[in-house]
Amino acid sequence: MDYGSFALLASTIALLGFFQKFLSTWWRRQLPFPPGPSPHPIIGNLRDIPTKLPWLTYTKWGIQYGSDIVHASALGQHVVVVNSVKTAIEIFEKRAHMYNGRPVLTMLELMDWDFSFAFIPGGDKWREYRKIFHQHFRQDASRNHRPIQMKKVHLLLQELLSSPEEFREHLKTLTAAIIMAIVYGYEVQPINDHFVGTAEDAAKRLSDSFFPGAVAVNTFPILRYLPSWMPGADFQRFAAECRQLIKEMREAPFDFVKQNMRDGTDSTSVVAKLLEGNRYDEDAIKDVAGAAYAGGAETSVSSLASFFLAMALHPDIQKKAQTEIDTVIGTDRLPEFEDRPSLPFVEALYRELMRWKPVTPLGNPRASTADDVYNGYFIPKGTTVISNIWAMTRDESIYPEPERFNPDRFFTADGKLDDEDTVLAFGFSI
Repeated sequence: MDYGSFALLASTIALLGFFQKFLSTWWRRQLPFPPGPSPHPIIGNLRDIPTKLPWLTYTKWGIQYGSDIVHASALGQHVVVVNSVKTAIEIFEKRAHMYNGRPVLTMLELMDWDFSFAFIPGGDKWREYRKIFHQHFRQDASRNHRPIQMKKVHLLLQELLSSPEEFREHLKTLTAAIIMAIVYGYEVQPINDHFVGTAEDAAKRLSDSFFPGAVAVNTFPILRYLPSWMPGADFQRFAAECRQLIKEMREAPFDFVKQNMRDGTDSTSVVAKLLEGNRYDEDAIKDVAGAAYAGGAETSVSSLASFFLAMALHPDIQKKAQTEIDTVIGTDRLPEFEDRPSLPFVEALYRELMRWKPVTPLGNPRASTADDVYNGYFIPKGTTVISNIWAMTRDESIYPEPERFNPDRFFTADGKLDDEDTVLAFGFSI
């Protein structure tokens, strides 16, 4: 083959490849978006996207439009909400490589909350942070933290006996005490601990600003350039206050560990071990530790408070669980982690608690990193994709009478605990 023929063949192949890619892209864009509310001219669904209890609205949309995946858009930004476990597995796990991005939420950046690896897009930094975290918090490594957990739980029981009316404060102390002792080797104060208050305040500000539609600057990023003194720019002052909280949350306990290491009084905390290993820079350790500190405390408080509510509302279930504990363990000691396999009803109660009141009703949002087609629907690159954990835990085909607190739903007809050990409240792999 002469040079001219070879060049012609190469050009033809390149053109065919180009047209194939063009036609594939064109075909995808002719497909409909997932069903959802009809958009208005120019603004799209800006007025439809909920700002309060959005998981309830998204669940209603799924029922209204007869689909377990629904769509809305505002000013060109697409949002897709997944309302079923089946679709969530297909998208977030089987197609994880296409949905490992993170949506750009301007308010997170303004608040400095984007330090957490839960909000970092997939890439080298995300992989490093995730590796650091899993080094000390994967399932087998977490067993090393059990002595601290048991010690703090026993302290909680003593506090509940002495002042039961303060149970909510005691729960806050417990969850913060566990994560602070594990990560920083810090012993929290029984009440009004400064570190506990800082993390709680920062987490509250995050939840108020996180999901699409919660804050105007997430929809109109250009608003970030408004000075704080202008009308409508209250979010700037809100963000500035949060930045100070985040700075203290990341740095103060980290500095506490470094001082203890200099004094020779800490070599067992997660941060101390990471620093001694000299494998990661201090900013990475600080960020991962801060994310664990912030994420570990508030979520556990919510679940424990829901447990107290469930037991108060259902004394018959409380009695059944207590009877199982007394029968299996006796009354001369407290349960240990090793007793868990011997307590099937308590295990079922735990599963039902996490289903009944999921602590993160909307999970952690993702962003699609490429155009995709799912079940005949077009999902464009850059779409914010949300897992509606609330809707999944209300799926009547899986959980009949979903609003009823019923641990027995996790038992088979012959009275054995079923094999459904996936806790949806923990979301899908990140």
